[in-house]
Amino acid sequence: MFYREAGQFKTSYSADQALLPIKQDRIGLALILVTAFVLIPMFGTSFFLSSIMIPFLVFALAAVGLNILTGFAGQLSLGTGAFMGVGAYSCYKLTTYFPDVNIIILIMASGIFSALIGVVFGLPSLRIKGLYLAITTLAAQFFLEWCFNRIGWLYNDNPSGAIEVPQRLLFGVPITGPEAIPEVRYLVILTIVAVMTLLAANVLRGRIGRSWMMIRDMDIAAELMGIRPLRAKLSAFAFSSYYCGVAGALMVFCWIGSAEVETFDINHSFLILFMVIIGGLGSLTGCFMGAAFIWVLPVLIRSVPSALGIDMLAATTEHINNIVIGCLIIFFLIVEPHGLARLWQIGKEKLRNWPYPYAN
Repeated sequence: MFYREAGQFKTSYSADQALLPIKQDRIGLALILVTAFVLIPMFGTSFFLSSIMIPFLVFALAAVGLNILTGFAGQLSLGTGAFMGVGAYSCYKLTTYFPDVNIIILIMASGIFSALIGVVFGLPSLRIKGLYLAITTLAAQFFLEWCFNRIGWLYNDNPSGAIEVPQRLLFGVPITGPEAIPEVRYLVILTIVAVMTLLAANVLRGRIGRSWMMIRDMDIAAELMGIRPLRAKLSAFAFSSYYCGVAGALMVFCWIGSAEVETFDINHSFLILFMVIIGGLGSLTGCFMGAAFIWVLPVLIRSVPSALGIDMLAATTEHINNIVIGCLIIFFLIVEPHGLARLWQIGKEKLRNWPYPYAN
């Protein structure tokens, strides 16, 4: 009744193959965009923007990058945190050598270096896969962490070993540095995430994305049908690493303001992997669901007891958070491997057939 395509006629193949062919989906997306671009900056507090929305968008973009590689191309990776670090350090060096270039251009360009590194560490995927490929990407994680810590050129030989974000302006408004207000940083990140998500959705619907999914489902059959595994796998690593690199640059320049080696350690790689698992493998919507769930959950665990007048230590909150996330990962792997995105899809299908939710 509320979610049916009855009466929505298509008169061309392009209209039938549109990204959102159902009118209700287009209306829902428009409401989400209006809320994100207008209502949240107008009514959201500085704490809400800086501590919840900005990190949520950054991790969602990183989850999109990992999901492209793992969920759509079938190549397991445990080096997401390191690829984010490559983007952050690359952006830092670009700002050093090109101080007059627009910071948005430098942030987007930093992903190119991460994509190149991703291609290098993606070469073993041509011979190995599964757990062995995961171990290879784990080696990339540790190797890149060593580089971030030992190569002083990457952080301009700063005695603290950290990279510190300089102030940069966009149309006369600071978007990086201590003077950048949360609303501006949020809108910059939101715009980049929205554009890159739209780009990913269109690529996945095209020839390149279909070749990734063919490699994921059965690489031998895909090769027999004319798909080149070399090109498909390395392009998936490059595309995924580019997204992770841009997310890392946004994380440092538009959120934290400075970063050390520990910012891109193995814990962040597992955190983003958990977001993809809970949100749903092979779903861009699931990336946002998983990122929202995992990042907002600790905030709720801290705020709910405080609202009820219960004092809870920070360590207790962290332990409860880890227990809940671990149980949910086990639950989704057993009950619904496609995560929250699949539950959302099932809910839409039942709504489409309402009041006969089990009708075909």
